[in-house]
Amino acid sequence: MIILGIDPGFAITGYGIISYNGNRFGVLDYGVITTTAEIPHPQRLLLLEEKLLRVINEYKPEFVSVEELFFNNNAKTALQVGEGRGVALLCAARAGIPVYEYTPLQVKQGVTGYGRADKAQVQQMIKVLLGLPKIPKPDDAADALAVAICHAHTYRSISRVLNSGL
Repeated sequence: MIILGIDPGFAITGYGIISYNGNRFGVLDYGVITTTAEIPHPQRLLLLEEKLLRVINEYKPEFVSVEELFFNNNAKTALQVGEGRGVALLCAARAGIPVYEYTPLQVKQGVTGYGRADKAQVQQMIKVLLGLPKIPKPDDAADALAVAICHAHTYRSISRVLNSGL
């Protein structure tokens, strides 16, 4: 299966595309989509949509996994991240791809087996699980890969239960 993981943002949105077959992971691509403050707000959202749809059209993921928004003390930042998240959900819906959402705690649990793991532990596990020579950079791309890995592990667990007839 091919999974697109998204770490949503407004200025920076991370994406990671992985394949997962059996218990084997492969990395197809990862990176970030950036928008600058010089671009008017609506055009930044449009740019994010265009670039995400380009990634979706190129890799044709079967699933999209998105990190849920955590509470932020800065309301303006939280709203802008929420808008970026909305664009990501819209792109997946437009392409007819099922979306799964995970909290940061679920992502850490799904990658490291420990929901309170720190960023360094998560990044090291991403490197190991995906067989990468170094930790993916920037952090937003690594976070997106983590969301995709989380979905692979979660989907495998759910499928196992469903196939067992429970």
